[in-house]
Formats: sequence, C-alpha cells, structure tokens
Amino acid sequence: MASSMSATMEDGPHLASAVRADAPPAILLDKVNKWYGALHVLRDINLNVATGERVVVCGPSGSGKSTMIRCINRLEQHQEGRIVVDGMELTDDTRSLDAIRREVGMVFQSFNLFPHLTILENCTLAPIWVRRMPKKEAEALAMDYLSRVKIPEQAKKYPGQLSGGQQQRVAIARALCMKPKIMLFDEPTSALDPEMIKEVLDTMVMLADTGMTMICVTHEMGFARQVADRVVFMDRGEVVESGIPDQIFNDPKTDRLKGFLSQILRGH
Repeated sequence: MASSMSATMEDGPHLASAVRADAPPAILLDKVNKWYGALHVLRDINLNVATGERVVVCGPSGSGKSTMIRCINRLEQHQEGRIVVDGMELTDDTRSLDAIRREVGMVFQSFNLFPHLTILENCTLAPIWVRRMPKKEAEALAMDYLSRVKIPEQAKKYPGQLSGGQQQRVAIARALCMKPKIMLFDEPTSALDPEMIKEVLDTMVMLADTGMTMICVTHEMGFARQVADRVVFMDRGEVVESGIPDQIFNDPKTDRLKGFLSQILRGH
C-alpha cells in the first residue's frame, strides 16, 4: 500500500516538502494554553501543519488531543496563544470564524447526522444554506462523495437505517461536500464495532491519497504508520514528541512515549 500511496501523492505533501519552508502553514498553533477552571488542559502547544500534510495525534485519554483539535475550529476556546487557520487567526470575530469553518471539515466520534433527514439531505444541507449552492448542484456533489465513500445506494435512506460504519462514512462525505481545505478527525472510529473500523479507515486512506491537509486524533496505530507524514504524541496537555512514523514507533525518545506504545501496541 505504501508504494502505491507514494505514487498517487506525487503532487501532494511528499513533493511539497521541498517548498514547505516558504509556504504558509495550513494550521499554526503558537503557545496555546487552555484551562477548564483550575485544570490546565493544554500547555504551551506549538504545532505547525503544512498544506497537504497528514498529521496523526495520539496519546492516552485525558492528554488534551480532542481539546486541541476542537480549538482549531473554535468548538473550544483557548485562553492564551494564537491559532491561525488558512491564514486567518481565530478570534471572537464571528465573520472570521464563519470563514474558517467554511474551509475546515470535521468528523466526530459520534456521527452527528440529522435523524429526520435522508442521507442525501444531510449531505446537501450545508452546501445549500452556507455555500448558497443550487439544490441540483448540491445533490450531484453529494452523490459524487457518497460514491467515493462507497455508499451511493444509501442516499434515500435515513441515518437510523445504516450501520455505524456507514453512518461515519456519510459524516465524512457530508464534511467533504463543503469542499474544505482542511479535514479534522476526532477519534472517528472509537464509537464503532471492530468489524466497522476498517471500512472507515479505508475511506480515510482514500481521502489522504488526494493530498488534503488532515489532522486525525486516533488510537489506530496501523493507520498512523500507513498514512501519516508526522505523528504527534501528547500527554498531560503537552506535545511530548513529534516525528515521522518510523522514528516515533521504532525509536521513541521519551519514557512517556515508550510507555504509551507498549500499552497500545500490546492491545493490537
């Protein structure tokens, strides 16, 4: 898979690595701090994600992974530091926030589909209302993405008629219908039965092949090895280590990462 993937990524992040120094980052976190009351959940987070880069964030529960990714599109508000997305800094200005959210797709642990709308209606809602896309164009776009995630035949069904894996693939297609520049995944397989995880990961591998900028919080280490340009390990609200998958998995530098890997890989 790795060899075919590198071939499909010729104009993606691997070629882009030569120009990354000059290109503005897709996402920049600069000394980001966040508290929940007295609990310091993000501690001086620094993260620079290049356009087209695929970053997997891992770490134990409670390490701040999901909080960090939710701060990137302001579902959570940070108290200190800067977050810049697609050249726009996250502030309290609702206009800039709306502009950023139009460019950033997000897929959650729970599918968050509207149960009273069909799959097609779930996918066309935002393009029609936010992008002002004509209904026929939105439906054609939705069917294209439902085909890409291999469930076009489910378009007229309701979410409750689909399996968990199918619903998560719908959630991915729905996010893609907004044509985002960046995709964020917050543990997209954690709510799924084991037999459904592979179909969702396969969909994400397909998406990674397109060269889209991605940040994925996940415990799926096989996915991280296969897809990530970089793996970021978080613990206790800090970025402890960051590097290419080979270095992270085969030559971890800190005892905290070594301990985490020994626990999680033992379970696989």
